[in-house]
Amino acid sequence: MKKNLFLLILLTAIPFWSNAQQNNQQDTEKKEIKTGWNMGALPAISFDSDLGFQYGAVVNFFNYGDGSNYPNYNHSLYFEVSHYTKGSGTYRFYYDSEALIPGIELTTDLSYLPDQAYDFYGFNGYEAVYNKDWTDDTSPDYRTRMFYKFHQKLFRFKTDIQGDWGDSNFRWLVGFNLLNFNISSVDVDKLNKGKKESDKLPPVSEQPGLYEKYQQWGIISAKEANGGFVPIVKAGLVYDTRDNKPNPMHGIWAEAELATAQKFMGAESSFTKLSITQRQYFTIVKNDLSFAYRIQWQQTIGGHAPFYYQPQIIASALRGSSSSGLGGAKTLRGILRNRIVGDGFVMGNTELRWKFARMEKFKQHFYWGLNGFLDFGRVVKKMDIQNKISNMNEPMNQYFNFGAEKMHYSVGGGLRLAMNQNFIAALDYGIALDKQDGDSGIYIGLNYLF
Repeated sequence: MKKNLFLLILLTAIPFWSNAQQNNQQDTEKKEIKTGWNMGALPAISFDSDLGFQYGAVVNFFNYGDGSNYPNYNHSLYFEVSHYTKGSGTYRFYYDSEALIPGIELTTDLSYLPDQAYDFYGFNGYEAVYNKDWTDDTSPDYRTRMFYKFHQKLFRFKTDIQGDWGDSNFRWLVGFNLLNFNISSVDVDKLNKGKKESDKLPPVSEQPGLYEKYQQWGIISAKEANGGFVPIVKAGLVYDTRDNKPNPMHGIWAEAELATAQKFMGAESSFTKLSITQRQYFTIVKNDLSFAYRIQWQQTIGGHAPFYYQPQIIASALRGSSSSGLGGAKTLRGILRNRIVGDGFVMGNTELRWKFARMEKFKQHFYWGLNGFLDFGRVVKKMDIQNKISNMNEPMNQYFNFGAEKMHYSVGGGLRLAMNQNFIAALDYGIALDKQDGDSGIYIGLNYLF
């Protein structure tokens, strides 16, 4: 069971409610601007019975210059360092600026993301059967809590450059992304350290998980099983009329991106993916209530993408340390992380966003926000599984339900606390509407989803 103490950071601000109500009767958008440097920070403290104790911090520096562009910033420097005592962690630096080079928006991400228990549920959505009892140590059908996990270390370096296209709202986009995946079976011995005998995980040799079985059955090749290097070069077109990046009240943010990895660049295999995303924002009540949606289609249009790259979501700007799915904090909230993986997918998110209170504290501008959402997605181009299966000595219907894929849905709500409109602490709770997608999820971090 995971107990995340981020929630305490949000709850400590509740006593400000009375002041916020009073301030909300005044002009709902303060005209006072911010200048110079400003900082927001959150601790990262949690506990997972398998991964151990997590400690660390998130710090975001914003530079507003002379304030002439406020609430837009000139520079954003984001640092995240968190570590679990048994090896998982997030070590990330992210930089975003439209002032470093006049007329150019530059974003750079440098991350190291070791994950002792990275989620793996198979391919093609509902065609891969999920059996919760196999991971429930109170069930008579229990196998191992790590059945749907493997060990992944991901190094990522990502840079995107956008430039104006004349006097229009269109922008050209070029970028590159270097990813190195190091994959292996879960290190059960490491996770078992300090546990009493009844809580220990069984050895992988005695109780293999889905990752090991997919190798035995020929679905994951020996060439791909341990990961590899993926150098991505991409180009695209962006259309952006948002009035505010972190939480727009109106405008459109759309993009089309073509991303390719080729063997001559050092990739293990050559492939090309196309991603098209439409995001739009509508004001319902001026300054206070808006409706937003995101629709994304992404598909391999040439070559063969290795299985470890398939969960990656192509985007011009990262809203968090993770850029994978479908399922989880940044794609379909409430659905198991990486539950829906295929050679092509479509995904949608709809949100109603309400800024219900404002306040002035510590010489900073704050607002509280609530949001309700509906998320959905499915595989639209399947990975070839059926023709690869061999040496399978277990009932196939325990693992596969070919032809079952359909739309996956989740619903939920969230709470936001924003400082100076840019540093936004976020809490979301999502519920999966089909038990094959899990039960629910709580996500605590930064920013709106899109």
